[in-house]
Amino acid sequence: MNDTFTLNNEACRFSNNACKRNSAHMLPVVDWLNDLPENVKETDLVEVQFKNTRKGYYRNADHLPLEKGTKVAVEGNPGHDIGEVTLTGRLVVNQMKKYHIDLERYEIRAIYRVATEQDLQRAEEAHAKEHKTMIDARQMAKSLGLEMKIGDVEYQGDGTKAIFYYIADGRVDFRQLIKLYAEAFRIRIEMKQIGARQEAGRIGGTGPCGRELCCSTWMTQFTSVGTGAARLQHISPNPQKLAGQCAKLKCCLNYEVPVYEDAKKRGEVLGSPVVDDVQEEEIGFQNAVGEGDVTRFDKKRKNNNFHRNDRQKSRSNRPQ
Repeated sequence: MNDTFTLNNEACRFSNNACKRNSAHMLPVVDWLNDLPENVKETDLVEVQFKNTRKGYYRNADHLPLEKGTKVAVEGNPGHDIGEVTLTGRLVVNQMKKYHIDLERYEIRAIYRVATEQDLQRAEEAHAKEHKTMIDARQMAKSLGLEMKIGDVEYQGDGTKAIFYYIADGRVDFRQLIKLYAEAFRIRIEMKQIGARQEAGRIGGTGPCGRELCCSTWMTQFTSVGTGAARLQHISPNPQKLAGQCAKLKCCLNYEVPVYEDAKKRGEVLGSPVVDDVQEEEIGFQNAVGEGDVTRFDKKRKNNNFHRNDRQKSRSNRPQ
């Protein structure tokens, strides 16, 4: 099967590697500069995705032949991690600007190698422990009476470290909890606090609109959503309809707020007709060929009779 697509008589060609989705199916990106040779030469920075929505940026110092979908072993802290390449070349720099990543402060780690079979098998064994570890971690946090929820656990590719994602309304002293985790799981522990919206993005799902959740597909920066957005748009204040899967107000309530604010400034009332300022001259229907005239057949018949009479007269005047 040919995986290359050609447009405009070979004037434009691209492969399915540019458009295919990430294996994680979270925050997918289109590498539309994938097939330009000069694209990769512009920068050695590479975007790598791990479990769900976690991404990182690494340096391909050894100039390995990487493309979208390649499994790579990258530098960890400590050890190494296994991820999937999602972007290369110029678009990586654009992504970092989009996420407001300062290259002077952000630690750019190295890509070690293309992942081997041993690397992938070891990572699979580590990821298989995540669900049980999450259940045990929740029970330990509950035994200490901590007001927090362990939302997810992610093991590093080499199995020596795990990130515990937790949700809490306030500050949590989990120093004792980390000791319990270290003794029970025999790994390096990293605690990372996330919000309810970020948790929904990591879990994923389908919204009432029938599409995948925005927080799982493209949204990475979350802004506060208030009930004023619903009142401004005259949306029914029904909590069951306004709340998303994260139990917070839906992010999409903010999407059309600027339009309603502009209409309010202009003094427009919801439900009133929109008046166009441009006055257009009304042009009626013009029948240039007379096709709409119902008497057109009579005219033709009259003309035919006239020509028929002329032919008869000309015949009668001919010499016998």
